[in-house]
Amino acid sequence: MPPPADIVKVAIEWPGAFPKLMEIDQVLYTVVFGNHENFALQIADTTNFYITEKNRNDIKNGSILRLTTSPYLTASQLHERIQSSSMDAKLEALKDLANASRDITFAQEFINLDGISLLTQMVESGTERYQKLQKIMKPCFGDLLSFTLTAFVELMDHGIVSWDTFSVAFIKKIASYANKSAMDTAVLQRSLAILESMVLNSQDLYHKVAQEITIGQLIPHLQGTDQDIQTYTIAVINALFLKAPEEKRQVSQLYEMSHILAQKQLRSVILTVKRYPQPHAHHDEMAHQLYVLQVLTFNLLEDRMMTKMDPQDQAQRDIIFELRRIAFDVECEPNSGSMEKRKSMYTRDYKKLGFINHVNPAVDFTQIPPGMLALDNMLYFARHHQDAYIRIVLENSSREDKHECPFGRSSIELTKMLCEILKVGELPSENLRTSTREQIMRALTVKPNSLDQFKSRLQNLSYTEILKIRQSERMNQEDFQSRPILELREKIQPEIMELIKQQRLNRLCEGTCFRKISSRRRQDKFWYCRLSPNHKGEVPHDSLQDKLPVADIKAVITGKDCPHMKEKGALKQNKEVLELAFSVLYESDEYLNFIAPDKHEYCVWTDGLNALLGKEMASDYTKSDMETLLSMEMKLRLLDLENIQIPEAPPQFPKNLQYYNLVYHL
Repeated sequence: MPPPADIVKVAIEWPGAFPKLMEIDQVLYTVVFGNHENFALQIADTTNFYITEKNRNDIKNGSILRLTTSPYLTASQLHERIQSSSMDAKLEALKDLANASRDITFAQEFINLDGISLLTQMVESGTERYQKLQKIMKPCFGDLLSFTLTAFVELMDHGIVSWDTFSVAFIKKIASYANKSAMDTAVLQRSLAILESMVLNSQDLYHKVAQEITIGQLIPHLQGTDQDIQTYTIAVINALFLKAPEEKRQVSQLYEMSHILAQKQLRSVILTVKRYPQPHAHHDEMAHQLYVLQVLTFNLLEDRMMTKMDPQDQAQRDIIFELRRIAFDVECEPNSGSMEKRKSMYTRDYKKLGFINHVNPAVDFTQIPPGMLALDNMLYFARHHQDAYIRIVLENSSREDKHECPFGRSSIELTKMLCEILKVGELPSENLRTSTREQIMRALTVKPNSLDQFKSRLQNLSYTEILKIRQSERMNQEDFQSRPILELREKIQPEIMELIKQQRLNRLCEGTCFRKISSRRRQDKFWYCRLSPNHKGEVPHDSLQDKLPVADIKAVITGKDCPHMKEKGALKQNKEVLELAFSVLYESDEYLNFIAPDKHEYCVWTDGLNALLGKEMASDYTKSDMETLLSMEMKLRLLDLENIQIPEAPPQFPKNLQYYNLVYHL
């Protein structure tokens, strides 16, 4: 017959004795110990939680318990000890209180003794008495305050006491600790945690905290290297930003926040924070806080995103005039000429700028989203990237082909799409983290053919998925960065390069048809060229007599340096032709000029010719081949082939098969 479910076999330890194995009845325990004034059982691990009616079922066979004083008695003793006149005794008591306060059963008893008020009084006035001794016993003072604030944080985290009960003096004292960059690290961390909780849990406390500390005062804490301090600092910034009253979101306080958040100084600090190597727990919390900060920053754009342009507003119309002025280098025309002529001129330019409504482009910005945000982005791009802006406008103003990309329409749609991707206007989620830039970059690497494919790829690239990709990439990188692996790569590399060289030369022996361009830049015929099998001469064809000995070749020239690209009118050649051109210099001033049919053939021939001359094969194609073949060879050589017999000859393929519907099992 199995033992009753409530009976468990545990080891119980107590001071001055060895642990004793015994059976206890979980139900009977709660009757005997649950309300005992002097004794109780704790889980003997790092938590030291008391066994109660709520968690008694967590006791399993083999658990180790500790017989100790009851929560009430422990709380009473600590309540008395932290008021000791002895600095050492007080310090030890506060350390014990900080550890014990993690248990909700103890916390309830200590709070019932008005323990929270006692701690706040110590912070408000009691510590001032010890600050006089700070110079001669600074470590002791820092520990004293640190344990006091730690106990306070642990007690408040149980949600038993309301945050609205604290005085202005206490808030000022905590804020003063957070404002000091030279403060003890543990004290600063606890102070930041308290400020975050105050702001998030009480609208009244938000106002009081906001009067004592600003986002600008918090930024220096991000410039250190302590990851906990950085995380809590960003958490406080987020809390102040998130809890700003609705009526203030359109006035100076919020705009002051947005101005600080937009500063390059803060952005550079945050980028530095993200580069620090962090343990997993720190990384997760930091990632979430940075995600919240990003969402709140993007939400500053919501007002402009949801604002329609007023076609009658002259200030808004002036922005469109500025876009026209920058693109076409024109000033506002005087009131000369007929009205119809001026309208026609404006309409022509607005069409070149790519607006849908050529007569009144302001109408294009009445759709929300993206509203005025699209116009803001266009003006920023025109002012800060003027050359690129002018080039885009001029290149697309006269194109009617499938590659047309009107600047105005494209900018509006792109802004709208980004607002959807970045979820502008939505509140941050409690359990999300983000890496938006990486999501977008990875989604673009697959070269989506439409916006729908791009959005679908983004949805699949969740934060969890990106973490998996990062982990896989990191593992591969770490595996291939050890010293023995690097030495093996270095040893194999010449073999791979020789293999690539032979492939290039074999390809040159097969030959290629090159196109000829006449002096009028009109493609009129092809010519054939190949390398002789003995690698000593290039010939157009075996049946032709034109030959060029490899020994006579002096150099290989590429791109705009080629003679046939320098001829009169060659500057009109498009970029694609320049990228495919190469020439062979032989004798003194003689050239054999080529225009490859595509980039692949260009790389094959320039690599092959350089190999013949004993020079480096430096094309992108060679680099890609080297990485692919080297990776494959490394993986093959690192395979675990222990106790695996490798046949000396390949298996024979069956002859005279009547059908080839072969079946295999994975």
